[in-house]
Amino acid sequence: MSLIGFAAIWLGGAVFGAMVAALVGLVLWEMTRMLMAHIAGEEPDFNAGPALPVAIGVSGAVVVFLVGYLGALALVLVQASLVLAGMISLPRDRVRFALYAAWVIMAGTGLIVLRHQAGLLATFWLVAIVIATDVAGYFAGRIIGGPKFWPRISPKKTWAGTIAGWIAAAIIGAAFATGTASPWFVGAISALLAFASQMGDAAESALKRYTGIKDSSNLIPGHGGVFDRFDALLGAALVMTVIGIVA
Repeated sequence: MSLIGFAAIWLGGAVFGAMVAALVGLVLWEMTRMLMAHIAGEEPDFNAGPALPVAIGVSGAVVVFLVGYLGALALVLVQASLVLAGMISLPRDRVRFALYAAWVIMAGTGLIVLRHQAGLLATFWLVAIVIATDVAGYFAGRIIGGPKFWPRISPKKTWAGTIAGWIAAAIIGAAFATGTASPWFVGAISALLAFASQMGDAAESALKRYTGIKDSSNLIPGHGGVFDRFDALLGAALVMTVIGIVA
């Protein structure tokens, strides 16, 4: 899956847009299944085909590419329709779903726009930050140990691992900005995005603890679900999107 993802980033355009949109659709499907199972008090059924959310997600990607012609309002309306579709299917927990869905859809849209407007290097920079944060956090947490960062939500994460992730991301960001006028500013932004990726992971952990479900689905054998694999990237992408809007 990693090779497919990097290939899609490299190719960009409709290939990358369709991949991200499909991932967003799958995450929405997983969240809906998790919440519906929690409401019913039973194990989630992940055997039903995800064709509908994938189709909706790909349609959303098409709108992203057409946004220059249709206007930002059309994009917002499509995003809102995806959130509403999930809310209608749930008898309760609709606000919780809406907040999570809005995060995932906005982050996915931000990834597509980042690749389309900022280019290949900027997209690889964001992905590299997320990977470095995760790897550094894992090894620092295992080697150094110490106090837990947020034991109620993420009992395995330590302060040592969390801070190591920030440092690793800052180094990666400064390396990507070598030769520019502001490598340390980029490094600081990278550390912020590292924290955002950690909060993305924590947000998904909170949803899994709320629903009492270990994995978001069984779509990726041996690795859980799509949300399990991309929660950190979606967290970083959301903050990157907000930074782009504000800037």
